[in-house]
Amino acid sequence: MPLPLRHWLAALLPAVLLLGSCNTDSSRCEMPDEVARVEAPVQLERLEKPFFQIRTPEAARQFLDKHPLFARNFLQRGRVPEPILEQTLARLATNEGLQKLAAQADTTFRDTEKWQGDFQRMFQYVRYNFPDFPVPQVKTFVSGLSQDLFANDSLMVVSTDFFVGPDAVYRPNVPNYILRRYRREYVMPTAALAISSKYNKKELTNTTMLSEMVQFGKALYFAEKVLPCTNDSLLVGFSGKDLTNVNYNEAKIWGHFLQKNLLYNTSPFQIQKYVGERPNVPEIDKTCPGRIGQWLGWQIVRKYMAEHPNVTLAQLMEMKDAQRILTESRYRPRPRS
Repeated sequence: MPLPLRHWLAALLPAVLLLGSCNTDSSRCEMPDEVARVEAPVQLERLEKPFFQIRTPEAARQFLDKHPLFARNFLQRGRVPEPILEQTLARLATNEGLQKLAAQADTTFRDTEKWQGDFQRMFQYVRYNFPDFPVPQVKTFVSGLSQDLFANDSLMVVSTDFFVGPDAVYRPNVPNYILRRYRREYVMPTAALAISSKYNKKELTNTTMLSEMVQFGKALYFAEKVLPCTNDSLLVGFSGKDLTNVNYNEAKIWGHFLQKNLLYNTSPFQIQKYVGERPNVPEIDKTCPGRIGQWLGWQIVRKYMAEHPNVTLAQLMEMKDAQRILTESRYRPRPRS
């Protein structure tokens, strides 16, 4: 069943996959007064409910008319021929398999007020650091496992069917090392990382391993600052065991990058091996998790910000010079005894 469903939605939805140890404490979880005073009102709208009331193309048209921003940005109304879009929506809304998936997905966001509060708190932190941040409309939907999260300046859509977890009747068609991150607790980190791309400046020429590492490191640092109560394992997507291991072996991992002269490597293939999605990085150790370069870049950025407490999050995100961040971080992890 999932395959035909994904084919239908793939024809009209853009494919956007954005992209143990616990470092939280009670002080981090208390919102500072200056952040609490920031206005960032959110109204979370559950669009899967009216969507599954559609029975005919005419009803689909009424749904599209009632939700113009969602229809234009997420469903690509205006780019897909109207009759095809209406017929496809009616077909999907009456598909028994998708209805079954939607019934399970509803449990992910059962407490609408809680999720609305989670988004509002995150947006308050974002707007505190970036006063020009336009709070988007937030919608939930069931995409038929075609798109996990969509975000732009005016709209954020969370496909709840992606985040049901291991008990879901249908699951995203991705490798297991990615699949483990599709659980409800990853919704907010996924959203935060998506927002970070709006502010995360990058040098567009001369891409190196270091520049990619620091770019991802800045994104993860952004996420931890706008989600201060979130465990590191959820932010970076490592299991608790993997995170404990990389924290313990940080000096060994850094030593590998230095010994192999990887930091200034410009080969896309080599960069992908250390920064991109993989089940592990056997070049370092068979137990080393994939995307280790992202985690290492995060540690470099953290050290830079610790050394420069007067640098704001906004200023950090504007920085394009990865070498400067590394040099001024004085990053030199020591081996654990």
